[in-house]
This record gives sequence, structure tokens and C-alpha cells, in this order.
Amino acid sequence: MKRIVIFASGSGSNAENIIGFFQTKRTAKVTHVLTNNERAKVLERCKRLGVSSLVFDREEFFKSDKVLDFLKKEADLIILAGFLWKVPEHIVVNFPNKIVNIHPALLPKYGGKGMYGSHVHKAIKNNKETETGITIHYVNEHYDEGAIIFQEKTALSPEDSVEDIARKVHELEYEHYPKVIEDIILSQNE
Repeated sequence: MKRIVIFASGSGSNAENIIGFFQTKRTAKVTHVLTNNERAKVLERCKRLGVSSLVFDREEFFKSDKVLDFLKKEADLIILAGFLWKVPEHIVVNFPNKIVNIHPALLPKYGGKGMYGSHVHKAIKNNKETETGITIHYVNEHYDEGAIIFQEKTALSPEDSVEDIARKVHELEYEHYPKVIEDIILSQNE
């Protein structure tokens, strides 16, 4: 059984969805959730779900091997679920094609530094896009530039608010992210 470690910075709804999905699977299990935010709501979700969590700071992530050493011992696959920091190169090179992120838009559009969450949805609304979606991709040393694994679209109407766009994107995330993670694990087992 593969061990999944999730990185999250906020509420953790995607993390909870992934944890729940794998609770009944034999392919993998979420063993830990790591966060850079000691007040993240994901920590409350972890307590409730019985999943170990770990809080780390900027120094431990970027300038030391503390997080890397933990991952080398505990992770077969790393999943970013609303994690806002760029993964440092010393972690990326140790986990080639083993770090996966979900982006709330159809990359390469609306990607890059500062393009996350409502910032993305506002830009899509302001540009009067007729569709948006999700992109699941491998993580490399650049924001939102790793190889694309999966994309799914949803139609938008001019009446959609930023909140409507966010809701449509969340529905796609909840439906597809756990299944794509499982597909990645199965393909890496072959």
C-alpha cells in the first residue's frame, strides 16, 4: 500500500475528500498532512479524521532538510491540495513525478505566482471566459509548469459570479482529484 502525504495551507476540503476516498482503498492511504499554517482548518479536519499532521515553518521547508528527511521516510506520493508555497528544488529533485498539484484553471492559462483560489476565479470572470476547469499536473521547480496529467472543463455563463465559478471548480476537484491520484498510483505500480 502506497503512502500519500498531503500538503495543505487552508481549509483542507480537498485534503478531506482525498483522505475519505482512500480510506476504503487498498492502493494507498493518506498517512500525514503537512501544513505551513498553524491556524489552518485542515488541522481540525485531520484530528477529526485521525490523520497525523505536522506544521512546519519557512526555515524548515526552504533552508533545511527537515521536511525532506520526513518525506523520504514517510511518502511514496506527495499531493498538494491548496498548498500556497512553491516546493523547493531540493524536494522536487528527490521526488521526480511523485509530487502532484491541482490548479483551479485550465493551464497554461491563469497559472504562475499569485494565481491561486479566488485570484484565479476573479481573473477568469474579469476576462469574460466562457469556460474554466481544473488541471492536475506534476510539480517541477516552476509554478504551474509541470507536465499536465489531467484536465476537465466546465462551462461558464456571463451571469456566473466569482463564487459560482469557485463552486463549479470545487465540484470538479472533488470529483476528479482522488480518482486521478489513484490512477497515478496504479500506473506507477505497473
